[in-house]
Amino acid sequence: MSIILGIDPGSRCTGYGLISRNNSKIYYINSGYIFTNTTELSISLKLIYNGLSKIIKDFSPDCFAIERIFMSKNAHSALKLGHARGAAIAAAVNIPMFEYTANQVKKTVVGIGHAKKNQVQYMVKMLLKLSANPSVDASDALAIAITHHFFNKQ
Repeated sequence: MSIILGIDPGSRCTGYGLISRNNSKIYYINSGYIFTNTTELSISLKLIYNGLSKIIKDFSPDCFAIERIFMSKNAHSALKLGHARGAAIAAAVNIPMFEYTANQVKKTVVGIGHAKKNQVQYMVKMLLKLSANPSVDASDALAIAITHHFFNKQ
């Protein structure tokens, strides 16, 4: 059995999701988000780093999967996202990292590369047999972890 941590980085809200896998079956462990509630970039990055460090310490994942950065029309937003992603990667530096594009994640979980957020939420709920939809940020992170499960069968 192994534990996969999925991370959906964001400068204001970073989602995380933990699943375990045993052979071909996946099970929900935990999910949520780190809400930074500040416009100070350095404080946001510290909150992301500290929050994910605690999650890694508490759950000891075997690997983590993160959304690959994409080019945005707004360079400022892309840079902020890159900083948040860097803080997340730094927190998880001692465990193996895997990257997946947003389209890979949506296609794997929903079957459509340009699926809507509510479609991802619904499929995450179904795949993990949850009683309710997780938050958008948590469902995106869980979807990234699920994608890793399907792409990397080790």
